[in-house]
Amino acid sequence: MAQPDMLFDESHCEACACGEGLEFQFTFAFQPIVDVATRTVFAYEALVRGLNGESAGDILSRVNTQNRYAFDQICRVKAVKLASRLDMKSLLSINFMPNAVYQAEYCIRTTLAAAETYGFDTRRIIFEIVEGEDLASTDHLVSIIRAYRKMGFQTAIDDFGAGYSRLNLMMASPPDLLKLDMLMVRNVDNDKNKQAVVNGIITMMAQLGGRIIAEGVETEAEYYWLLSRGITLFQGYLFARPGFETLPEPQFPA
Repeated sequence: MAQPDMLFDESHCEACACGEGLEFQFTFAFQPIVDVATRTVFAYEALVRGLNGESAGDILSRVNTQNRYAFDQICRVKAVKLASRLDMKSLLSINFMPNAVYQAEYCIRTTLAAAETYGFDTRRIIFEIVEGEDLASTDHLVSIIRAYRKMGFQTAIDDFGAGYSRLNLMMASPPDLLKLDMLMVRNVDNDKNKQAVVNGIITMMAQLGGRIIAEGVETEAEYYWLLSRGITLFQGYLFARPGFETLPEPQFPA
């Protein structure tokens, strides 16, 4: 793919923030990722929504091979702009589409310009890899993770266990964070098979030096079982539902 000249023009950030280049508009809801060890918000994940609250699925169904690059770039800028407007103090977690990144060093330029424009510290950005996206080359993902880490960003694998194991990626360039898919979390306190798999992932990440985020946690039983295994980063309805263009305060179990 050719390298668009607009990536080198910082004035393009405002155009991205307005959604230029797409035939549809969108915004974000934010859901906290909490650190129960400190009872604080570790990060807020930016979750795409329609302007009238339409679901992520409704918006993502409009993304195709022709507009994927523009959508990915606009997502980053709009998330940074809204986080800055809401005076977010925690980390900001942004999902990205690896197939929309042809070369990390160039595709990040718009994000860096947006952070400067809106006064958001780039050291507080986490990029979440959409783990379910079927990539032709793991080498491409490895190059993105290494480039982002070199630039000071944290990286995370989203929905680990949802269908693509990405174990080859874990061996080549493990991310800073790994998010357990909610299907693995659901009723884990009563499912011996899930417990065995989750225990294995916990051991793997401990040896790789990364942290686990348990997402989709809805019950205290799930929470306490995962907590007993040493997990301290959590996301789910038990703590807070996503807030439409707001930063909801989490509730912590006793």
